[in-house]
Amino acid sequence: MIKKIVVANRGEIAARIIRTCKKLDIETVAVYSEADQKAPFVSMADESYLLGPSRVQESYLNAEKIISLAEKAGADAIHPGYGFLSENSQFANKCQGAGLVFIGPSSRVMEQMGNKIAARKAMKNAGVPIVPGTDEAVANVEEAKEIAESIGYPIMLKAASGGGGIGMQVVQSDEELEKAFDSNARRAQTFFGDGAMFMEKKLENARHIEIQLLADHHGNTVHLFERECSIQRRNQKVIEEAPSPFISESTRQEMGESAIRAAKALHYTNAGTIEFIVDEHENFYFLEMNTRVQVEHPVTEEVTGLDIVEQQIAIANGEKLAYKQPDIVRDGHAIEARIYAEDPETFFPSPGHISAFELPDGENIRNETAVKADFTVTPFYDPMIGKLIVWGADRNKAIAALKQALLNYKVEGIKTNIPMLVEVADHSQFQNGNTTTAFIDNYYLPMMKTN
Repeated sequence: MIKKIVVANRGEIAARIIRTCKKLDIETVAVYSEADQKAPFVSMADESYLLGPSRVQESYLNAEKIISLAEKAGADAIHPGYGFLSENSQFANKCQGAGLVFIGPSSRVMEQMGNKIAARKAMKNAGVPIVPGTDEAVANVEEAKEIAESIGYPIMLKAASGGGGIGMQVVQSDEELEKAFDSNARRAQTFFGDGAMFMEKKLENARHIEIQLLADHHGNTVHLFERECSIQRRNQKVIEEAPSPFISESTRQEMGESAIRAAKALHYTNAGTIEFIVDEHENFYFLEMNTRVQVEHPVTEEVTGLDIVEQQIAIANGEKLAYKQPDIVRDGHAIEARIYAEDPETFFPSPGHISAFELPDGENIRNETAVKADFTVTPFYDPMIGKLIVWGADRNKAIAALKQALLNYKVEGIKTNIPMLVEVADHSQFQNGNTTTAFIDNYYLPMMKTN
């Protein structure tokens, strides 16, 4: 049985994991960089150890140091959270080699799903619909132009490895493709050590909808319904909700069954998410698989009543899932807004010292935070400083709760995206459920230009 877990992450997700471990009477070990010495998650853990300097390569990406500290602390397991080493198959192997339980899927599946080209092939073989595009890496820009001509513009140029929108760009013409191909390949090489690029047809008026999965080591797999994640800027999500206001019950069931079929074909274990792109006719296509806990997992927890981190730990302990598919029911509507230290007009990061910090409070409001008052947001990491999650009996009530909670969310000393989130929540198109991936471009940015 797992009795002591190293949380190999930082910020709000580290605090989130520690909170569940406390509920389960599992000891926790925090590891932190010099920039995070005063971060809330460090004092929450039972023990904490300095990893190294602020740069991620010397701290949160230092696999050998993390494993060494885990051995020093006498830990049984490592929970990687999301980002950093969470989808690094080599890290998972190193944990296993050190006798540590890696709380996640097998390294084999992580490696297969970590490469988007390999993932496309696997989904195709499992009978999951995929977007028209390439099944091999594109060699150069000339080949890319030939492929674009055959599938038709606009196309999505994507890095085969990594995530977070890095190396990804919508391309409308040969001219744009010539400018984008090499620069995106170089960026992917810098961030992920892999400059391979592939291409997919860009679906217009599409939605980003994902299915949360849980799978144990005994052949049992269930889905926890869907999350709508279409409100994005720079190809990164900012508002997520469950259920989707768009898809029908029949499509919801079909997507869930398709995700389970994919997970079973992969022999997947632990928590994971199949992401789909859905067109205006409710046709859905595989986008990618995230082999970890998602940033937006709280909205699923709020409508199902399940603690996904607790389920991850139970699965890693070798336990059978306690639920069959009919046991999992959905109640009400939940929305999550990501709070970023960034300029709400340009979306550029806005690091600095937080002079005052006050969270909204009340029934059906949940806060996941990475900061506190008198804390400095550094430029070293992703600028997300918290997540605001609200629940309502229906979507209208959830939106009303979100708007009020955002107005009561006080951060002073730095810029945040809260004004943008308020504008989105107050927009008639959002309230009507018109939440395509083009929402920010079509409605928010034009509004900024006229102000």
